[in-house]
Amino acid sequence: MGQNPAMAEQREHEGLVRGADGMVRCWWPGDDAAYQRYHDREWGRPVADETRLFEKICLEGFQAGLSWLTILRKRDAFRAAFAGFDVDLVADFDTADVERLLGDAGIVRHRGKIEAAINNAVRAKDLREEFGSLARFVWSYEPAPPDRPDRLTRAALMELSQTSASQALSQALKKRGWRFVGPTSMYAFIQSMGVVNDHLEGCAFRDGVEQQRSDFDRP
Repeated sequence: MGQNPAMAEQREHEGLVRGADGMVRCWWPGDDAAYQRYHDREWGRPVADETRLFEKICLEGFQAGLSWLTILRKRDAFRAAFAGFDVDLVADFDTADVERLLGDAGIVRHRGKIEAAINNAVRAKDLREEFGSLARFVWSYEPAPPDRPDRLTRAALMELSQTSASQALSQALKKRGWRFVGPTSMYAFIQSMGVVNDHLEGCAFRDGVEQQRSDFDRP
């Protein structure tokens, strides 16, 4: 049976798109297979692993001025260049590593962003000492249910480019010397790491993500 045009138009208006595989998703991955996999398997699923959290903060910094899809396509190269985003290893990078990274065509070659990632690894070690883990610090900024939209539509999501939680997280990191951690980047960070569930109402993956968040042991 063909797709009802009126229903298709309504889903598109609400920010939902049915892919070629028949799955109804949030609109933003489009029809790019890698982007769809990221949406389906990673985005919004709760994370407590330090390496993954640190990687995403760094990649959000590198994304500034670019699309996330550009960064996603370079992620394997970033991982190879930055020692798998192991906090302790990156914290020991020196000026020779900066020059090496500036010559790596597989990543975004921006001196300020590269130096920020190394700086942030040092700050992550300090934060680990202060809070016990990077995860415990990050998850302390999970917003309370009353601070979230009653119904997550595309229109509601468009109002969430930054929130009081992401502003507070950004300020706390900047106070501790982190760089390239603005409130908009930090909202994208907490979205992707499952601190919030921003899959739209009607997305085929929203309920599964919410169940994972419900079962997740907060650090």
